Amino acid sequence: MSETFLPDDPQHPIVVENLRNSFGDHVIHEGLSLTVNRGEILGVVGGSGTGKSVLMRSIIGLQVPDDGSITVLGRSITDAEGDEDIDIRARWGVLFQGGALFSTLTVGENVEVPLKEFYPEIAEQLRHEIAQFKVMLSGLPRDAVNKYPAELSGGMKKRAGLARALALDPELLFLDEPTAGLDPIGAAAFDKLTRALQETLGLTVFLITHDLDTLYEICDRVAVLADKKVIAVGTIPELLALDHPWIQEYFNGPRGRAARDAQHGARHGANQKVL
Repeated sequence: MSETFLPDDPQHPIVVENLRNSFGDHVIHEGLSLTVNRGEILGVVGGSGTGKSVLMRSIIGLQVPDDGSITVLGRSITDAEGDEDIDIRARWGVLFQGGALFSTLTVGENVEVPLKEFYPEIAEQLRHEIAQFKVMLSGLPRDAVNKYPAELSGGMKKRAGLARALALDPELLFLDEPTAGLDPIGAAAFDKLTRALQETLGLTVFLITHDLDTLYEICDRVAVLADKKVIAVGTIPELLALDHPWIQEYFNGPRGRAARDAQHGARHGANQKVL
């Protein structure tokens, strides 16, 4: 099958239609559709087993769906075979849960991996300089370039993985549970960094998270996975207006109310300072 090129939708860099994913007799997704707006941070939430990471893996071509179509930046991911999608893969970056760093490589060498894969013609010295810049862009100190993953804290590993995800100057950034395992201060700092990078670099961010603070703080819209599909997409106030039991329990539970109150308090404080 030859690779399929479609008109690049300037407003919707990711379009998923009627997706079906299963593992044996266990159906994860059935008739799942989702459209991501360019330049937004889209939070993706759902209960355990709803296939949030499976959806992300399908979009980036690591999971072959049973049915449906996925178009990313005008390229049909579901029709691609072998390395046909290699050009499009250079236009996104992925931070997997836990960082997924190569333990035998330094942070700098980890960042250089995608550069070597997609642009082997780049001179070694330039690769080193790019890696150092990306490491610092992710908020790590300059000397982190020469450290190994085992020498890093959990938060530093996340930032090192982010540096690698940014190595190719992507248009799309995929983040899988980026604040999981971080303390509240570290999680808030990572949220702030994510928003700053999105605004500065013009990124579209697909962000899987359970962190209600993250959803309230930086996500423009939230997609809710339940019943094997995306049951709703919208701002948090729009989702709160729906009567689906999972949505109500998630956003109106004790943690949801705490996150909402914290955001309201922060905004009130900011308004007081302005006044």
